[in-house]
Amino acid sequence: MKDLFIADAHLLEPEDANYRDLLAFLGAQADQIRNLVILGDLFEFWIGSDRTVPGRYRPLLTLLEELHRRGVRLTYVEGNHDFHLGPFFRDRLECRILPDGGSIELDGLRIHLAHGDLVDPTDTGYRLWRALVRSRAVRLLAGLAPQHLTWNIARALSRRSRKRRAGKPEFDPTELLKGYARRQLAAGHDLVVTGHYHHPMQIDFEQGRLVALGDWIGGRSYAVLEDGELKLLDWRDSA
Repeated sequence: MKDLFIADAHLLEPEDANYRDLLAFLGAQADQIRNLVILGDLFEFWIGSDRTVPGRYRPLLTLLEELHRRGVRLTYVEGNHDFHLGPFFRDRLECRILPDGGSIELDGLRIHLAHGDLVDPTDTGYRLWRALVRSRAVRLLAGLAPQHLTWNIARALSRRSRKRRAGKPEFDPTELLKGYARRQLAAGHDLVVTGHYHHPMQIDFEQGRLVALGDWIGGRSYAVLEDGELKLLDWRDSA
């Protein structure tokens, strides 16, 4: 049995290629995994509701329920597109939710999990924005507003953000992630796993290993912990 780590699928519609591929991948893993660890932005947008869940995400949620019934333990690090996960994840899936990341232990290894949006301590502007959108007031407003309205607002903000980044040189997060990993390894972790930047990488240090998971948009990368070793893999190599 093994433990599976995924991040940054940014799922939109069930007919999308990355959505179909992720369903096929997770379905094939159902009898082989003990833990499924999601490191944020599995969805293009999710704020949990006490009333209902988005219809476009029912195929994935049904699969997650099946994994839960089979005894797979779910851990979810909230991302910058999915937060306030709500009762479906908390109660129905009995998911271990880490809003800001944190530490878990698997196979006797201490693993630090982070979505990745907080690895840069100097990005105060983003941290203020993050605190605002995760505030109790925003959560209450999102719960009261029609679901299609919150979805349209979130999609508009996402498109605006991507358009703003489109004309800029692509950011290479390697040095930023290496510095973050060194700090976490020095604090006693054996492994550091992140998402967010959509750049898959595996880097070994004297104290342990960093794995940045990449994504399930242009890529199909994920990580597997088996027999005490964490490896970065790509589903397309075996599909």
